[in-house]
Formats: sequence, C-alpha cells, structure tokens
Amino acid sequence: MKPVRGLFGSCCGKINRRVFLADSGMGFTGLVLGAMLQRDGIARAATIQGWAPPDGKPHFPPKAKSVIWIFMLGGVSHLEAFDPKPALDKYGGKTIGETPYRGVLNSPLVKNRVNFMMEERKLMQTIFPLQVGYRKHGQSGVEISHWWPHFAECVDDVAFIRSTWTTDNDHGAQLQFHTGRQMFQGFYPAIGSWAHYGLASLNESLPQFVVLGPMPMTNCGGTGAVSGNYLGPEHSGVPLAVDPEHPLPFALPERQSFKGEQKDEFEFLQQLNQLNSVVYPDDAALRARIKAYELAFRMQTTVPNLFHFEEENAATRKLYGLDQEETMPFGQICLTARRLVEQGVRFVQVFHGGLGTEQNGWDAHSGLKENHSKLAARVDQPIAALLKDLKQRGLLSQTVVVWATEFGRSPGVEVRSNDSSVKGGRDHHPYGFTTWMAGGGIKGGVVHGATDELGFHAVENRHYVTDIHATVLHQLGLDPRRLEVPGQKRLDIDFGNHIEEIIA
Repeated sequence: MKPVRGLFGSCCGKINRRVFLADSGMGFTGLVLGAMLQRDGIARAATIQGWAPPDGKPHFPPKAKSVIWIFMLGGVSHLEAFDPKPALDKYGGKTIGETPYRGVLNSPLVKNRVNFMMEERKLMQTIFPLQVGYRKHGQSGVEISHWWPHFAECVDDVAFIRSTWTTDNDHGAQLQFHTGRQMFQGFYPAIGSWAHYGLASLNESLPQFVVLGPMPMTNCGGTGAVSGNYLGPEHSGVPLAVDPEHPLPFALPERQSFKGEQKDEFEFLQQLNQLNSVVYPDDAALRARIKAYELAFRMQTTVPNLFHFEEENAATRKLYGLDQEETMPFGQICLTARRLVEQGVRFVQVFHGGLGTEQNGWDAHSGLKENHSKLAARVDQPIAALLKDLKQRGLLSQTVVVWATEFGRSPGVEVRSNDSSVKGGRDHHPYGFTTWMAGGGIKGGVVHGATDELGFHAVENRHYVTDIHATVLHQLGLDPRRLEVPGQKRLDIDFGNHIEEIIA
C-alpha cells in the first residue's frame, strides 16, 4: 500500500524535504514562500528566461497615482450628451439615403456589420432629431447638452475623445470596453487588473482594485469586466457595498467573535494555507486565498470608516447631492471613490445602470428622452462634484478620471417591426461615440477626434477602446507591452496606443 501524502506534505507521519526547506526559510521553495509573505503575498516564479514579473515600480515617471473609471452601463447617447449634431434636427424624419450623408452606410465597418448578436437588428436609417438642446460651456466652448448642467461647469478640466469606436453591437461591449476583446474571443484581463498587476500597493489595508455600483449583466461578460483572468484572481476587482451598515457583506466576522479570537483564527488559516502552498506552489487560487484572508482581516477595520459620510462637512455632502433623494445613491458612490483614492487605492471602478437597477440602465431603445433625462439627473451632479472635490483637495492632478460607456446610440430612430412598443429611442451604435478623461496629467478643455455630421462614424483621430486603456496606463507610468505575460498571446490592437494629443 502506497503512503498517503497529506496537507503538510508528510509521508507516514514524516515531514518531507520540500516542506522542511520552506518552513526553515531555506531552498527554492523557501524563497517562493518568503516572497509570498512579502508586500502582496504573491509568488510568481520567473520560469521563462528573459522575463520577470512586475516589481511594482512604474516603467517611467508617472503623472498619476490612481484612476477612477466611471462606466455607464447600457450605452449613453453621445448625441444627447457630449457630441450634439444639429444635422439631426435639420434632416429629422428623412432616411439617411435622403441626406447628403448617404455615404456613411457604405463604410467597410458597416459592411462588415461588426458583431451583430441579433440577426433581426438592422441599421436604423430614419434620422431621429435631438431630444434635448445644447450650448457651449467654459472658456473652451465645448458643446454639452442641457441634461448635464453640473458637469458642463467642469469642461475646462476635461479632454473629450469624440472618436471612440468598438466592434460589438450588443452588450458584450461591456466586456470589450474593459478587456479589448469580444466575448467570443475569450476572456482577458480587465484594465483595472493590469493597473493592479503592474503597480505596488499604496495602502496595505485596502484592496488596490475596488468595484463600486451594480455589476455588468452576467450574460454580457459580468465579472469579466473586473477580472484578472490569466494574471491571477488576486488581481481581480474587489466589490464593496456602499452601505455604511454592511460594507463587507461577505467578510464580516460572526457577531460574537472577539478581535483576538478572530486574529488567532486568521493566523491558523494562514499557516495551513502557507504549508499547502508549498505542496501546490502553482495554485493561483490558493495564493489569492492567502492574500484575501490577510486583506479581509485588515479591511474589517479600514473599510467601514470609508462610509462614515457624516465625517464630511455639510458643504461637501451637499456638493455630492447627499441631501437629495434623486442624487444621493450615486453621490455616495462618487464620494466613496474620492475617499478611496485619498486612502491610496490605485483603481476604483464605478458602474452605473446595471441590469435590475434603473430597468436596463441607459439602454434607451424606447423613450430615450425620458430615460436619459432621468438618469442624467441622477449622475450629473455627483460626477461634477467628484471632479470639483478632487481639484480643490489637490487630488485631481494625481488622479485620472475616466468616463465611458459601452457604445453610443444610433442617429436613426429605433423601429422594430415585431414590437410596436419600441418607439422614440435609439439603437446600439459602436461606430463612433464619446469618452472623456480628466486629471492625472490630462489636458483640460480639449476636444480630440470627431464623428461625421450625423454622429455616425468616428472619422477623425479614431480610437479603439484599448487606446483609452493605453492612455490610462501611460499616465500611471506603465508600458502595456512591458506587462506582457509569456504564453499569453496578445494582438497588437490589445495593447492600444496612448493618445498623445490629450496629454499635458
């Protein structure tokens, strides 16, 4: 009968050589375990000659320390937000073929039809007039719709990229915007995970990649939008509930646990996991578990303090709209984002409008005017407050704020022959839409790129979504190509190119 090797690597009650060396701090496994117990508890053996994992240092001098990435789920209309087109009013009710812009339908991108997940989805060709007015704002004179009055006060601190494009015409674009890949191409690390992977921690008591707000739809990528994927689960986003009473619903101690008892329990679990990690040194999930236990214990003290909004003065609470029922929920999220970067969190991912909340978020196939005016009223003041608050505290200069959405919305009105209730809305539109960035060495009052007169195609300085990724990483002092992991092939488009024209 063969001896059974157990958790401690023992054979017939004896401790094997591998565990002994690790426990005594000698030999290769001891070095691996030692590395695991250092700053981030991760052991990554450099098994491929000429490659070394990140050392937590920027590749070049950074212009920013942290990122707040605000993502609107469902697809915000660029036309009724940050790229208004008067031609839509001029030719409203006509088909695109009846206008001087009939040629937009002959684009190779349209002919390839991008990734149409629904066969019945056709190009919406009857032009839909703008559903809201707009005017120029700030010294830069950027045109913003009337639905964003508070944010309009901040345009001189913002760089608008009006030429973003993607290739997924369904909500898988939620995943594509964060990873650069369509769902059928597989799952890849999210932008927040790359930032987490490349840089050292600024605060050992908080996760370095935090997720706030409702997650994307499960059938459209779900947690893939915040997943470390092949970088390892330790680089995935950590969701926090913006709830002062229960900020850590899955990491709370039992009601009757004493702090000393809990500390002893964590130490015992850590010892077991460490010994098991020597037997299974390549188990990424185990490494992540060790780190999670250690971090969870520290978070139980630090995280609840983040949600003590009463510590903020009355002016700050009012700035974020915490005194209004309409703006309070997202105001609390934006205020939490500021408090997180203030405490040294590297990447804060904010979602708004997920499935199950706000119906289907910004996905205004019908009733765009009602949908967008209502949702904009809930997020406009908090987003503007975040920019103003960061600036007055001296944090905007070291924090990149990104506002994005999965795609824009079609210049044509949505009409579906099989559903007469769909009216007054716009369809998904990946061919050209707007993203904006502010802070962290980004120029303010800048409009970069352009769509055509109908807002159909990105026609000037076109930028695929990974150019946004590359710009964020560049401001953090990271070169995406130097973060490449052996054995994980990336396409050239995956790396993107930072947008030099918007960098100060």
